[in-house]
Amino acid sequence: MAEAERFLITGGAGFIGSAVVTYLVRESRHEVLVVDKLTYAGNLDSLAMVADDPRYNFAHADIADMPRLRKLIEDFRPTVIMHLAAESHVDRSIDGSSPFVQTNIVGTYVLLESALAFWRSLPKAAAARFRFHHISTDEVFGSLPAEGLFTETSPYRPSSPYAASKAASDHLVRAWHHTYGLPIVISNCCNNYGPRQFPEKLIPLMIINCLEGAELPVYGRGDNVRDWLFVEDHARALVMLSKNGRVGESYNVGANCERKNIDVVRAICSLMDDIAPNPAVGKFESLIRMVADRPGHDLRYAIDASKLRAEFGWAPRVSFEEGLARTARWYVENRPWWQSIRAGVYRGERLGLVS
Repeated sequence: MAEAERFLITGGAGFIGSAVVTYLVRESRHEVLVVDKLTYAGNLDSLAMVADDPRYNFAHADIADMPRLRKLIEDFRPTVIMHLAAESHVDRSIDGSSPFVQTNIVGTYVLLESALAFWRSLPKAAAARFRFHHISTDEVFGSLPAEGLFTETSPYRPSSPYAASKAASDHLVRAWHHTYGLPIVISNCCNNYGPRQFPEKLIPLMIINCLEGAELPVYGRGDNVRDWLFVEDHARALVMLSKNGRVGESYNVGANCERKNIDVVRAICSLMDDIAPNPAVGKFESLIRMVADRPGHDLRYAIDASKLRAEFGWAPRVSFEEGLARTARWYVENRPWWQSIRAGVYRGERLGLVS
C-alpha cells in the first residue's frame, strides 16, 4: 500500500478546495491541513462533513503572512502543497483589483518562498517526494474564436484583472521551478460547477434566483461559451496530478462540454420547473432578462485535455446533465447554506459594472 501523504491545501474552505479536501478525507488515507483566510467565499460549513475526522486539520491564516505560513509548513511538514487560494470572480476584479493582486500574486510569491525554504531543508529522499501543485484557470489564455481549443502551449492573453493576476501567479510558479528547482506541477481548468459554489457564480446564482422568484440576468446576448466540469471530477484530477504529474509540466483539465451561457440558464430553468415549481412564476424562463454585457467579456473558452487523458487515462465521470441536476437539487435541499450568505456578504446584486 502506498505511503500516506500530507496535503497542505490553501483555500481549502472555498468551492474547489472543499471538494478536494472532502475527496481526500473520504477516499484516501492522506492527512490534510487546510489553510484559509476565510474571506467572503471561504465557508467552513462546506467542510462540516469531514471536520471531525482526525486526518483533517484547519488553520485560519493569510497566505501573504510569511512568518505564519512558514511556521505552519514547518509544523505540518507536508509532502504536497496544493495552492488553491485565490480571489476568483471576474466581476469583483473589475470592481476592485487590489485584493486580486494581493492574494493571487503576492500570496503566491510568499507561498513559493515558504515552500522553497522548507523543500531545501528536507533530506534528499523527502525532497524528491515533495510537490508544489499550483491550480490555475483557462482564463489566463484569453478569448477563443468560434473554433479551436486551449492547449498547454497556448500563449497567455489575460483579459480581466482576475485573469491577469492568475497569469502572473502561473509565471511565478514556473520561475521558481526553473530558477530554484522547486518541484512544481501546474494545472489550468475550465469552469467548475457543483454543490457549495458561492452564489455569485452563474449556475448557483440562477438556481437561487429561481428559488426566490427573482430575475435571471444574462449578459449581452448570452452567446458567451464556457467548458463546464463538475467539481468532483476536478478534485479527482487534482489529487492525481499532485503526485503523478511530471515535475515542471502543466496540464489542462477540461470536460469537452461547451455550452452557451443562455443555454445553461435555460437548462436550469427547465430543471427547476420540475424539481421546485413556483405557480406564482410559471415557467422560470419567463424570468430571464438580457442585461448589459460585462466589460471585456471573453467570447469563448474551451480546453484541450488530451495530455491529461493520454498520460493518466483521466476523463470526467459526471455528464453536464447529471451534474446540473445534482447541483440544482443540492441548492433546493440545502437552503440554510446559501440563505446565510444571501443574508450577509452577498445578496445577489450585479457586480463588475464600469460607470
